[in-house]
Amino acid sequence: MHILGIDVGGTGIKAAIVDTQTGELASERIRILTPQPATPAAIGATLKELVAQQQWSGPIGIGFPAAIQRGVVRTAANIDKSFIGLPIAEYFSQQTDNPVYIANDADVAGLTEMRFGAGKATRGVVLIVTIGTGLGTALFIDGHLLPNTELGHLLLENGIEAEKYASETVRVTKELKWKDWGARFNLYLTTMEKLLWPDLIVLGGGASAKLHKFSPQITTQVPVVAASFLNQAGIVGAALFAEQELRRAS
Repeated sequence: MHILGIDVGGTGIKAAIVDTQTGELASERIRILTPQPATPAAIGATLKELVAQQQWSGPIGIGFPAAIQRGVVRTAANIDKSFIGLPIAEYFSQQTDNPVYIANDADVAGLTEMRFGAGKATRGVVLIVTIGTGLGTALFIDGHLLPNTELGHLLLENGIEAEKYASETVRVTKELKWKDWGARFNLYLTTMEKLLWPDLIVLGGGASAKLHKFSPQITTQVPVVAASFLNQAGIVGAALFAEQELRRAS
């Protein structure tokens, strides 16, 4: 099955047609800057442009940086607050003239890693952390997703919200060396370990490609590995989520 997957991020919105049987992209990946302010109308217009550029007609899966409950936005950490309470699946379906299936961006990235990537065939508890504008999390138990965990907003023992202390944005804006940022990120991972006792932690997002630069600072007992799909995980996972919902409805 081919489905258009779209990954809405804090800085960019990426789209590609995905072969959901293999997890491979079946088209060129297109990226457009996330409009500022990131309002429903502005992002809707950007999605419409991406759909047109891909010459797509059919189901669309979207990974979105918010908690999504039954198609409705519940949080808005890195997007405009006007999204809260919006029936976003319905809204974007109208904007794009195509059926839209939408879920939290970290959750859909997690679907990719659990089906095709670093978490494939892993039993027990798997925590996936996406490192980017914020810290996204996806939690799986024996392959089943617990949606909308939003554990990047947890307060650490230093009293600072995790993603305001150890995200990729923090590393870049504060010009932290990998060693110094790694110590910050390790505090977050060790906190997660004490709370969840996962069997595996998978790191996604751009910073995960540099795991070798900060892995000496990681002191967790649980193995920590880089995601296999890196920046494509959100696109692929969005398509997988749409496929899952289509099969559930059939």
